[in-house]
Amino acid sequence: MSVASEDKRLSGPFDVMIAGAGYVGLAIAVSLRHARPGMKVLVVDAAPEGAWERDGRASAIAAAATRMLRHVGCWDEIAPEAQPITEMVVTDSRTSDPVRPVFLTFGGEAAPGEPFAHMVMNRDMNGALRWRASELGIDIVQGVAVEGFETDHAGVSVRLANGVSSRTRLLVAADGIRSRLRDMAGIRIVHWEYGQSGIVCTVAHERPHNGRAEEHFLPAGPFATLPLKGNRSSIVWTERTEDAERLVAEDEFVFEQELERRFGLKLGEIHVEGPRRAWPLGLTLAREFVKPRFALAGDAAHGIHPIAGQGLNLGFRDAAALAQVVVEADRLGEDIGALDVLQRYERWRRFETVQMGVTTDVLNRLFSNDLGPLRAVRDFGLGLVDRMPGMKSFFVRQASGLTGGTPRLLQGEAI
Repeated sequence: MSVASEDKRLSGPFDVMIAGAGYVGLAIAVSLRHARPGMKVLVVDAAPEGAWERDGRASAIAAAATRMLRHVGCWDEIAPEAQPITEMVVTDSRTSDPVRPVFLTFGGEAAPGEPFAHMVMNRDMNGALRWRASELGIDIVQGVAVEGFETDHAGVSVRLANGVSSRTRLLVAADGIRSRLRDMAGIRIVHWEYGQSGIVCTVAHERPHNGRAEEHFLPAGPFATLPLKGNRSSIVWTERTEDAERLVAEDEFVFEQELERRFGLKLGEIHVEGPRRAWPLGLTLAREFVKPRFALAGDAAHGIHPIAGQGLNLGFRDAAALAQVVVEADRLGEDIGALDVLQRYERWRRFETVQMGVTTDVLNRLFSNDLGPLRAVRDFGLGLVDRMPGMKSFFVRQASGLTGGTPRLLQGEAI
């Protein structure tokens, strides 16, 4: 693309400019334009063209997020590659234990015929959102970072890395856990490291998983096996950071031997497909979600431990809530970048985000250890929950994302 044509796409003015073309940024853009076809929306992303296609990770999409993606016209593109999760099994043991007793199982549907969650490859989800954005006439400009911005009473002047300046009524930072825009806005965070890293890879196995997901609580942290299409599973394997780095650096034979000790042979022989990577784990919570004409969403606002598998779904809840606030304000003739408007979004999302951050922090500290008395207490608790149908139904509703205060998009309804 020529510089002149790129400058034309970036020239503005825009109603909403979104920094970050991950699933959150794209979901916000698609949701806004789907509800308000006349709204001018631009997405800019610092990553080079095609970087998203190399993402080998997979994510659990709750039923609520599936409803949102279906409503805005993306789900039919994703569905052929989405694997329903039919059952979740929780065990607690040491790596060397010959038997891993099952303490908790739950399954069921969010509604008749609707699984409580699906597993989807990130590149399939991102690709579907990009396809829908293109259909709606939303420009996505890759390889262009936001270098700075200045806010005034009428809008935001945005300086881009390619030298172009533009104007927008609202600037949204969906640029990840190390958000540069969050720092530029002067928003402070609460952050600490767990001394753990999550090893992520995809495994092929001989026998079918039948949609069953498993989470083994091991002394170093949870080891999750999540079903993908075909005889494949996504692995999220938590280890102490120094051990995770060593394991990822090992040759294929040694890595697969260590993986097999944790995965077992219940699905036959296993083989790692594609790359393996380790991601440092910590808790990050923004002290504020909004400033005048500026909003944080997704990992830019919060980063939590993957122990509950809710990080991605928190991001979709941000996208749905922000889109609903902005669309409703625009319909009423309000200034979509005004602080009082954006604070509606902050009030809606901040408490749940902090609550989920604290919950995952407590769960990680409770289960990532090998203290005998504590293991006995937590195993008793898991077994007790397993015998309480009402409590298990509550967990299914939580996993589905269909709890109180759910934005309309996540209920499959129009804004």
